[in-house]
Amino acid sequence: MHKHRIALVTGATSGVGLQVAKDLKEKGFDVYATGRSKEALQKLNDQGIHTIEADLFMDDAVDLIVSQCPSPDIVVFSAGIGTFALAHETTDEQIEQMMRVNVTAPMKLTSRLLPHMISRKTGHLIYVASQAGKVATPKASVYAATKHALLGYATATRMEVQAHNIHVTTINPGPIDTPFIDLADATGTYKTSLKKFLLSVDEVANAIINVIDRPRREVDLPWYMGVSSKIYGMAPGTIEKLGKSFFDKK
Repeated sequence: MHKHRIALVTGATSGVGLQVAKDLKEKGFDVYATGRSKEALQKLNDQGIHTIEADLFMDDAVDLIVSQCPSPDIVVFSAGIGTFALAHETTDEQIEQMMRVNVTAPMKLTSRLLPHMISRKTGHLIYVASQAGKVATPKASVYAATKHALLGYATATRMEVQAHNIHVTTINPGPIDTPFIDLADATGTYKTSLKKFLLSVDEVANAIINVIDRPRREVDLPWYMGVSSKIYGMAPGTIEKLGKSFFDKK
């Protein structure tokens, strides 16, 4: 079914992006994977996946990706970076990194890829956002802001391209058991506090793969996170009090 369909996956050298790239290859997609790790990219290349070494923090990364990848049918925006720190302790560099990688890069990449999808009248954009984009938590002010921005962008883009038979999906996972958490929180308390709620890479990757043939507006992971975000919309103060205890530990 998927022979010759082209898929582009950003952030494909670790975690969810890596697994999605492999899964798409197994399903017959012609996969183009981007990331920073030369070693991981070489392993993907050995498996028949096209690789593009690109650091989305750099100004020329988006144009580099577009120049090396044919117009894709499916795009999975999986690249992301986070630093969990109090707002006044987050450095300018950390703010800039999160904004560029999590927000600016996917927006710029989308703007370059959409014209071809519109002309073909087909395409699917899948943004890996976060529950943090719906319900912010302490020590994730900037990260949450980037995911709020990504969700808003995806919502508006969805309405713009609907008439062109282009689908836009957001994947909104809770915390995932990947190296991302270890890099984002040097203290280790975030992972410890939420250990019982951590999603596996396979759970998130499977949700992305499943939505390709059955497009949906959004997918909340785990499912009850969608319920909690709706409750938050009605009683934000209550949810903030309940959730704050998970993040107050030093």
